[in-house]
Amino acid sequence: MAQAAEYPFMETNCVIAALAATPVTPRPFAHWQLYDVLPAPVAAALVAWVPDPHFMGGDSGGQRAGRNGHRLFITPALQAAGTALAQLADLFDNAQTRAAFTDICGAHLENAALRLELCLDTDGFWLEPHTDIGAKRLTLLVSLSMGAQAAEWGTDLMTPRGEPVARASGVFNAGLLFIPSAQSWHGFVPRPLAATRRTLIVNYVGPEWRATEELARRIQAV
Repeated sequence: MAQAAEYPFMETNCVIAALAATPVTPRPFAHWQLYDVLPAPVAAALVAWVPDPHFMGGDSGGQRAGRNGHRLFITPALQAAGTALAQLADLFDNAQTRAAFTDICGAHLENAALRLELCLDTDGFWLEPHTDIGAKRLTLLVSLSMGAQAAEWGTDLMTPRGEPVARASGVFNAGLLFIPSAQSWHGFVPRPLAATRRTLIVNYVGPEWRATEELARRIQAV
């Protein structure tokens, strides 16, 4: 495993700094609980962003796909209209960040494209147990919720039987990172949401990903 000292970009890349400072937790599957993931100005911009109510929703039947057509992907067009969104895409779509994910986490990001989604979940939201296997090469869920109860709104980590055994932190700007596998079962056990649960989902997806209109950046060879 790579050591923090191997990353001279840590002082300017908070994602690498957060990852290099975080040991892997092996159970119930290998994952990293990161803190202070995004630069403060970018995180603040994502909180201040008020998209159309069309993109907000509660119960979608336990799957995000249940809200297809009502999901907010940070596309090149949105990046062109907002400096912070372009900075966000640049942060994850650069060689140093990708190399850190590969060296520390074992992610296979060759020929992978960046996909960014801002989720705005309201009361009634839940997610059934799932693994993210398939075209997704890496998943990072960054909590951007505000309020006293938001710390308990993190993703639930589960057994293959769907039993919750741990909960990621929902603290502001904390992130849960894992490499999708047959063991990476996770979801969101139903519980009250007193405010909007705001989450940034960062994925790198392989060339077999067909919904290219969702991508923040196109396929990049590594």
